[in-house]
Parts: sequence; C-alpha cells; structure tokens
Amino acid sequence: MSLRVTLEFTEKDLEHFRTLARQAVENTKKLSRDEIIAGARQLLKDVDENVGADYIRERLGQLQILIDMLEDEGWGMQDVGRKRVLSALAYFNNPEDLIPDHIPGLGFLDDAIMVELLCRELKPEIEAYRDFIRYRSAAAKRKGIDESELNRSDFIRNREQALLARMRRRRRRGGGGGGGKSPFSLF
Repeated sequence: MSLRVTLEFTEKDLEHFRTLARQAVENTKKLSRDEIIAGARQLLKDVDENVGADYIRERLGQLQILIDMLEDEGWGMQDVGRKRVLSALAYFNNPEDLIPDHIPGLGFLDDAIMVELLCRELKPEIEAYRDFIRYRSAAAKRKGIDESELNRSDFIRNREQALLARMRRRRRRGGGGGGGKSPFSLF
C-alpha cells in the first residue's frame, strides 16, 4: 500500500526555498566544480547508506543526472547551463540546510523537496540531456561504434537532418495545411 501526500507551497514558501538556494550558492562560491560535485556525490552516498524512504531516495537520486550532465564530455555542456546546474548542486554542499541531515527520518526531506524544485527549474536542460543520451545510445548501436565517439555536435546535426527531412515530407504532401497545392504557390 502506498500513501500520496501533496504539499502545496505558497509563493512565500517558494521564496523561502529560493533564499536558501541563493544562500547556498553564495556560501559555496569558493568551491570548485569538482568540490561541488563531490559534495553531491557524498549526499547520494549518505542517502544510500542511511535512508530507507523511497520518496527521499527517488528524489535525491535525480542528483545523479545533474552530475552526469556536468561530467559527460560528449554532452559538452555550455557555460550558462553548467552554471545553472552547479548552482543547483551547491545547495547540497551547504551544511546548514533547512533540516539537518543527521535527524533520522526527516533529515533529508528538505533536500528531497529542494531536488524536486530544482529539477523542475532545470527541466529543459534535463530533457535535452536525456534526448542526447537516447540518441547516442541508439546511434552508437546502429553504427557499431562506442558511445564515446558521439558528441553533442553529432546530436545537433542529427536533429537538424530530421527537421529538414520532416520539412521535405510536408512540402511533398502539400504542406500548406489544406492539402494539395497552395493557391499562391511560387514554386
């Protein structure tokens, strides 16, 4: 049996979490990319060793994709995206979070909520990276090569080719939306 609990955050509540996130970014500005990633990895390890609650484990498990995005050489994350993801991970390097992690049963709840909020904020980046992972896996298998041989530019080139092919198909079908040839066809 499972139980569904819905939390409703007001704008004031969300602003409180934003403030905590901004403070964490400020507190961890001195940390390097590797130190921020190491802190997130440590949190994942602590959760793995100390938390039995599926809700918390599943939410905090989402940190792994953020780490993967930063470390995946093939993805080649751009500066803006990298800064957004590092800022998100910075919260998990802050020893003074809302609920201290050492409190049994509740210590990681604020972290789980923060991951949920941050992943919603980073949804476009996460979805693009997941699309890239699927493309890279399928293309490597199809071409009989190692995934590491494919990178972001291959992915973008593939997306461009798919878009052009779709435009050609639409053009052949009469693409004006009404079927048949446009009454104002120049070509």
